[in-house]
Amino acid sequence: MEPKLLVVEDEEGMLEEMQTYLQREGFRVLTARTGIEALTMTRSERPDLVVLDWMLPGKSGIDVCREIRQTSHCGIIMVTARSDESDKIVGLEIGADDYLTKPFSLRELASRIRALLRRLRGPEDMTTYLERDNLIISEAKCQVFKDGQEIQLTPTEFKILYTLAVRPGIVFSRLQLLKVALEDEYKGYERTMDSHIRNLRRKLEDDTANPRYIQTVYGFGYRFGERS
Repeated sequence: MEPKLLVVEDEEGMLEEMQTYLQREGFRVLTARTGIEALTMTRSERPDLVVLDWMLPGKSGIDVCREIRQTSHCGIIMVTARSDESDKIVGLEIGADDYLTKPFSLRELASRIRALLRRLRGPEDMTTYLERDNLIISEAKCQVFKDGQEIQLTPTEFKILYTLAVRPGIVFSRLQLLKVALEDEYKGYERTMDSHIRNLRRKLEDDTANPRYIQTVYGFGYRFGERS
């Protein structure tokens, strides 16, 4: 199952940017804009990791971090414009696991999140399970469940589905999908991808004429629906 993140940031634009990027990277992302809201959501949602801004209205990130540590062992990454070493030490001493100074790239943020999750969980493969709305996809067991019921897929169908589901909204050409599904045997079989897609839709979709999961991008290829 995807790791659950809580991103706490009072700047709306930055919060939306982080949420969108991290969701595309395969995380489940909850958001909060105040310290009080962050504490409430930490207790009710039990996130695996909290990305916590230092400067928050009402209750500071430092106070929030200290209170989270009283009841939870989730990962905490402090985010701040403060660059002094003494500030970093304060954050780490009151319970933060890592510290990221603004400005930072979203790619670095995702990398720090994955590194901390690996430390917290051990060498577990973070992409073993994907949860896409009412689908659960197990890479390790090559299994797919819809509303708790297993859907029987061929190995090729599974590889295609997993490739699309890992990156919702990203368009893959027929050739890209065939390289993943058939590896060195894909040459000359590009048009067969349409048949695999039809079979996947028949097994997964409630309405094959209006697919929810595997969508066609005319002239380009296929993508996994972002609404899932």
